[in-house]
Amino acid sequence: MGNANSAAPTAKEPDTLRFLTPQKVREVAQKFGTPTYVYDENTLRTHAQNMLDFPNAFGLTVRYAMKASPNKRILQLFNEMGLHIDASSGFECHRAIAAGVKPENISLSSQQLADDFKELIKKGVQINCCSLKQLERVGQELPGTKIGIRFNPGVGSGGTNKTNVGGPSSSFGIWHGLFDEVQRLVEEHKLEVVRVHTHIGSGSDPEVWTRCSNLTLDLCRKLPTVTKCNLGGGYKIARMTTDKATDVQICGGAVLDKFKEFEAETGRKLHLEIEPGTYLVANACALVCCVQDKVATTAGATGGHTFIKTDSGMTEILRPSLYGAQHPIVIVPKEEPKENDPTEPEACVVVGHCCESGDLLTPGPDDPEEIRERMLAPSKIGDYIVVESAGAYCSGMSSKNYNSFPEAPEVMLKKDGSLQSIRKKQKMEQIWQNEE
Repeated sequence: MGNANSAAPTAKEPDTLRFLTPQKVREVAQKFGTPTYVYDENTLRTHAQNMLDFPNAFGLTVRYAMKASPNKRILQLFNEMGLHIDASSGFECHRAIAAGVKPENISLSSQQLADDFKELIKKGVQINCCSLKQLERVGQELPGTKIGIRFNPGVGSGGTNKTNVGGPSSSFGIWHGLFDEVQRLVEEHKLEVVRVHTHIGSGSDPEVWTRCSNLTLDLCRKLPTVTKCNLGGGYKIARMTTDKATDVQICGGAVLDKFKEFEAETGRKLHLEIEPGTYLVANACALVCCVQDKVATTAGATGGHTFIKTDSGMTEILRPSLYGAQHPIVIVPKEEPKENDPTEPEACVVVGHCCESGDLLTPGPDDPEEIRERMLAPSKIGDYIVVESAGAYCSGMSSKNYNSFPEAPEVMLKKDGSLQSIRKKQKMEQIWQNEE
């Protein structure tokens, strides 16, 4: 990013490991190579239980937003714990079913209506119509069907416009001002609306989320056949030490009271659905990489930097290049440190291995165009570098095979401390095996 601005380091003290130890980092690298995603079973289970304990008045369904990280073993772990699935495409529905999830436990909300939506609905998948066209097509093909409707309630929340999926600048859901047209199509095709769905974005402000809940309940009030109210996800988590996470008990407690008020007014006990993704998996994964090179532009120059080049980057973690997202980064020496090894932190810019100026792991917060130095423990070529909070929208949203780099392996750190492979490293020949 040669034309990007640069700024002072984000933090003065280096980040620390979350669930891995230096010894375990070395074990991962030796057994599976680098880069490798490592998921922590204990953290996944703890976060899932936190969501299962979400305050509710008349019943709760927790749906894992599988787009966050769709590995089969993660789907199976959450399925075993009683979580259902939020799918964003017909393909995700089939992937979840292949992992053992019952079709009736899958809810589909998609920008593009699946070509085989009729077959999916007949199998038991619950569909949320996300546009007037989707509503019309479902009505024409399957009149009388029980459906959900995703509305855009007119408010949104997110760290950037790219993570905000509510309000007038968002295409997600049917604009709340088109309710009369929704009602017309429902009546024309004798559809039964059993669920109202809203989702306003990632990094939801609790006050905005509560306001959205009120607007969603207003829509439920207008649709007497609705029995379920889905408020989406977007619960903010703390990746960096300076971040403030959403307290889901406080967030849910306020909504619980609103559901009770709705029941007192209408006599209807609405079942609550929520769709966490980031909350469940983001801080439950670390990407173990290697320092494969170090270069500097400081000699005789003003505004130069020391660059750490990793053997990973946007091929595994696209979020910093896309959003200016912040991830903790930790140096782990390849060998056990010696008494006389340097310990003074150094200011470095961390970049990826792609031939792409935007492959930057330390951008400015919410600004992928800004080069930002990070205070890191001293490192040398061959040391390991761990990118934390890599569980959500990293493996599942990577720029896979750019520069023909193979897909990285995924590993589960089990409760007993053992490491289980849950996705093999892609073989080189697999990159081009579908070409003709």
